[in-house]
Amino acid sequence: MASVAVKTPAGKDSGKVELAASVFGVQPNVPVMHQVVTAQLAHRRAGTQSTKTRAEVSGGGKKPFKQKGTGSARQGSTRAPHFSGGGIALGPKPRKYTQRTPRKMIKLALASALSDRQNEGKVVVVSEWGFDKPNTKSAVAALNAIGVDGKILVVLAAGDVVAKKSFANLPNVQSITTGELNAYDVLCNDWVVFTQATLPTEQKDGE
Repeated sequence: MASVAVKTPAGKDSGKVELAASVFGVQPNVPVMHQVVTAQLAHRRAGTQSTKTRAEVSGGGKKPFKQKGTGSARQGSTRAPHFSGGGIALGPKPRKYTQRTPRKMIKLALASALSDRQNEGKVVVVSEWGFDKPNTKSAVAALNAIGVDGKILVVLAAGDVVAKKSFANLPNVQSITTGELNAYDVLCNDWVVFTQATLPTEQKDGE
């Protein structure tokens, strides 16, 4: 079981903490991560695109010209798809893009993503942020002190509003709660920063 040093917001060591092997010590499964991330992005699609068929376009009730004698192909309506202003043939209609993803697969994808970051040494644990009030400068100083840069994912407790507001104005920092932790956000960021309170614990197969 791997362990990492616990950092204070000032960058000093504050002991060590064991990382759950079922979360940070699995072999990254790339196909599962790809499938889960694809399903997650598909779920975000609104699916509200819509075009009108010839039955839905207004007008076109009258036959445009007589059946015979014009030298043109016979036509029954100007709302046919080949007419300007006509309906769209085989156009998009509202639909759902959601894909069914088993819970075990979602869990494995998250564990694979976290294990990949841990293998790269990009998982950091902070004792607690301890901000007295929302302060962006304090948040920047804390991140610099613990030695993280680039794109950073900060995992906060649901009630840690002060820390969330402190990180809110930093464009390279994404803050989420423990309940929102997912494989896509982990893979989109270079570093993952937990507090001791938000660090995932060992889980059984049935959980």
